[in-house]
Amino acid sequence: MDDGPWAGIVLAAGAGTRYGRPKALAEGGAWLRGAVGALRDGGCDRVFVVLGATGPATRAADGRWLLCESPEIAIPQGAQPVWAADWAVGLAASLRAGLGAAARAAAGFAVVMPVDTPDVGADVVTRVLAAAGTAPSGLARAVFHNRPGHPVVIAHRHWAAVLESARGNFGARTFLDARPDIVAVTCDDLATGRDHDYPPTLAP
Repeated sequence: MDDGPWAGIVLAAGAGTRYGRPKALAEGGAWLRGAVGALRDGGCDRVFVVLGATGPATRAADGRWLLCESPEIAIPQGAQPVWAADWAVGLAASLRAGLGAAARAAAGFAVVMPVDTPDVGADVVTRVLAAAGTAPSGLARAVFHNRPGHPVVIAHRHWAAVLESARGNFGARTFLDARPDIVAVTCDDLATGRDHDYPPTLAP
């Protein structure tokens, strides 16, 4: 098992084209706060928020990090913003920025979660972390109704391979789908794990 702290990574860089606005801004920042809280309270030592379409975060006089596009929304206290300048390339760029921040923090594991799974809470994160921590592969992901979801936990020794396979809007998926040793952690009893691509009035 890899040593070192657990780094939570919230992927919140996208423009949310189908949703109508960046999902980091959804519900007045409630999704962002929920994702950070789930990672922090679920066992992550550090939490990084990868930003892109909203612009980089700006530091307020009181020390809070504010979203540039909507300064009324702050990064939750204790989380660190990470700017993915090439965010428009796709999910791979966001993942690269997040893993880079985790590497600088000397993390042993990355716990990756998108901002748009609002019902995934700390209990799900705790369960998946526990599975990854005891798995020989150091790999685990949440599964909801037999479908892979998030969070995904990746031990440090796999990060180079993850980034090598990441392209465009395919982040860690290509790497993970090829691994027979990733632990599937059933979390149906805790959340739906559903990602929200559309606003409620347009949801299919």
